[in-house]
Amino acid sequence: MSAADARVPVCVFTKPPVAGESKTRLARVIGEGAAVRLARAFFEDTWATVSALGWARPILATTAPDPSAFGLAGQAVEVWPQGVGDLGQRMERILARAVGEAGRAILIGADLPGLPPEHLDVARDDLAHHEAVLGPADDGGFYLVGLSRVPRGVLSGLRWSASDTLVQTERRLVERGLTLARAPSWFDVDEIYDLARVRRMLDFEPARAPRTRAALVSLGFLGLTAS
Repeated sequence: MSAADARVPVCVFTKPPVAGESKTRLARVIGEGAAVRLARAFFEDTWATVSALGWARPILATTAPDPSAFGLAGQAVEVWPQGVGDLGQRMERILARAVGEAGRAILIGADLPGLPPEHLDVARDDLAHHEAVLGPADDGGFYLVGLSRVPRGVLSGLRWSASDTLVQTERRLVERGLTLARAPSWFDVDEIYDLARVRRMLDFEPARAPRTRAALVSLGFLGLTAS
C-alpha cells in the first residue's frame, strides 16, 4: 500500500455557496450576499485545515461537480457527488464509498472556520480503536462523524437540526452494533451568535481562519455582537 493509499479520507460535505441556499438562517439577519460570501470563506478555511493534514485525503463531497464553484478551479481536487436522498442518505453514501476504499473515513461540514486540526487528529486516532466517532456540536448536533463500518440505513430517518440530533445518532450507532467514541466538541456557524463567536475568536487568533477574517473585515462585521 502506498503512502497516498494509507491516508484517511476526510470528506468535506457541502453545497456551492449560492444565494437562497447558503447559510439561510444567517442570511435572514445579514442578507443573502453577505451570507454567500461568508459561506465561501468558511469553506475555504475548513478545506485549508483538512488539506494541511499530512495523514488526510481531502474529498469534496458536494451537490455540484465543478470545484470552481468553491474557488478551487485549476486545483487537483477529488470531487464526489452526494447523490440523491435526504441528508442522512447522502452522508451515508459518501461514508460508505470512502470506507469501502480506505477502511475508515471522516466526514465534516464546511462551516467550521478555526476548527483545531487536533480535533481531526483525535477523530482519526479514535477510529483506530472504535468503529464510530462523533464530534459533538454546541447546538445538540454533530460537526464530525467518522466510521470504519457503514451498516445500511445507519443514518436514515434521524431528525436533523434538532437539539437531540447527537443523542439520536449515538443511539442509532450503538443499536447497529458499532463501538463509539467522541471527539472534542466544536461549533458550526449557522446563527448570528455563532458568527459573533467566530469574530471574538479571530480577534485573539486571526490566523485561525484568515479567509473568514478577511470576509468579516470587508463586510464591516468586526463590531458584530450576538445582541
